[in-house]
Amino acid sequence: MVDVAVVIVTWNVAEIIGQALSSVLDDLQASGLSWRVLLVDSASTDDTLACVQAFPQVECLASTENLGFGRANNLAMRHLGFGQPGVDGLPRAVYLLNPDTISQPGSVRALYDTLMADPSLGLVGAALRFGDGSFQHAAFTFPGLRQLWAEFFPTPGRLIESRWNGRYPRASYESGRPFEVDFTLGATMMLRAEVVQQVGMFDEQFFMYCEEVDWAWRIRRAGWRIACVPSALVIHLGGQSTGKACARSTFDLWRSRLLLFRKHYPAWKLELARRMIVLGIARRRRALAQDKRHSPSERAELAAAYDQIVRMTKE
Repeated sequence: MVDVAVVIVTWNVAEIIGQALSSVLDDLQASGLSWRVLLVDSASTDDTLACVQAFPQVECLASTENLGFGRANNLAMRHLGFGQPGVDGLPRAVYLLNPDTISQPGSVRALYDTLMADPSLGLVGAALRFGDGSFQHAAFTFPGLRQLWAEFFPTPGRLIESRWNGRYPRASYESGRPFEVDFTLGATMMLRAEVVQQVGMFDEQFFMYCEEVDWAWRIRRAGWRIACVPSALVIHLGGQSTGKACARSTFDLWRSRLLLFRKHYPAWKLELARRMIVLGIARRRRALAQDKRHSPSERAELAAAYDQIVRMTKE
């Protein structure tokens, strides 16, 4: 039995995976914890696997297909023994970490100590910074209709950064003390072994996006608390894999959001959400012709993705 097993899922991240592995391995070695690191590669077509070979401490599971975030993490967790009743030798905690991260010294130990110090805590996540060192929201309230409104329609700036839009106040992060949240961003998630065994792993209906929200919703309903740990700091570059396919990422995002809403919203709320999505996507579709950030071919791909989203929402 080890204290913590780190799981990282990769897809075409050769340019950044080295710094992610170097930083977390350095932090693990200094932590005083016993550990394993598993990496699942989802059929990368670049040099990701070759880069990983420079780290013999990392156990690599190479898939021949792109599994998506949830399935790939589940593959690693099953490899560790999760999902099997009565299995011995599970790690005390499993730490899911994105490949577009740079772990700061002490982050793993801070997460582990916070998690194990409170038996009611089932999941913790780190505080995040962007690559330039600026603040990044690391935890959110469960998505509701107000967040949908803020995404599509004019909203005062003071509300965008508030609980109205699912954000926790920066003062909570600056306090340095763990604070309870609905869910943490999937870039850093450390869970007790018994939580995974009780609640189950990721719902594999989600290919990418919202898996961590669904999981946190299920974990909270099972009676566990979730916290963000400001004393654990991780640089999160963000979007290094998903940013490679804008139209596809847009479609995957809204497919996952609709699945999430259908799983967790009552009928009346789901109907309102669907109407807001149709109106909001149509609004974006009309504005696309004037969007000079994308080439003509990219605008055509996005328009097709928007049309698919509207049809999917109405189904």
